[in-house]
Amino acid sequence: MSAPPVERPSWYALERGGWRDYVTLLHPPYTAWHLSYVVIGGCLAPTIAWGRLGAAVLAFALAVGIGAHALDELRGRPLRTQIPGGALVTLAVVSIGAACTIGVVGALTFRLWLALLVPVGLFLVLAYNLELLGGRLHSDLWFGLAWGGFPVICGYAAVAGEIGAPALLAALFAVLLSLAQRELSNRVRFVRRRVDQVTGELLLRDGRREPLDSGWLMAADERGLRLLAAASFVLAIALVAYRL
Repeated sequence: MSAPPVERPSWYALERGGWRDYVTLLHPPYTAWHLSYVVIGGCLAPTIAWGRLGAAVLAFALAVGIGAHALDELRGRPLRTQIPGGALVTLAVVSIGAACTIGVVGALTFRLWLALLVPVGLFLVLAYNLELLGGRLHSDLWFGLAWGGFPVICGYAAVAGEIGAPALLAALFAVLLSLAQRELSNRVRFVRRRVDQVTGELLLRDGRREPLDSGWLMAADERGLRLLAAASFVLAIALVAYRL
């Protein structure tokens, strides 16, 4: 039997049109997930400076939550929003520019070497989301490094003024977790965005038949993604509570 094509491009996407497109553009659960990495990194620093950690979280919210996702939507409209191209460009330029400004100001007022992280972050956002260099950096590994390991390093460095062993180990954790995220999300995105029809059934050993449809193919992976996103967010909150 067959199932109709999946309407929503992602499990968290709202109905298309108006303000709902802008909410969908933020990828709320995934943005919260990756901002959690910044918080985790910052909370591992020997001494907490909540103001600097807050600034780092804000910078990543702007650069990743808005800027990177706006650039991604410009390339092929994966979320199928109706946001005008000019608005997406404006969102990307303003948000990424503001994030870079926060980084530079933070470096000038705390540790000058932190300014080196700003061009690295800018390069990662542009190269990954615009698929520069022939898309060589638009891979699962680079996703793990850019949206997992790098936020942890920046969160720790913004608070501690250095990069210590705890930051490197936590960055490895974030890279591995981000790779798990990609393993789960790759098939989900394929089914939601490219598959038009699913036909087939499972013949169980007891003789029963279970129909295959698009929902069945995605169900376990999407549950895993929701649980991992929630777990990462809860871990970040737990570390904040511990350090308060």
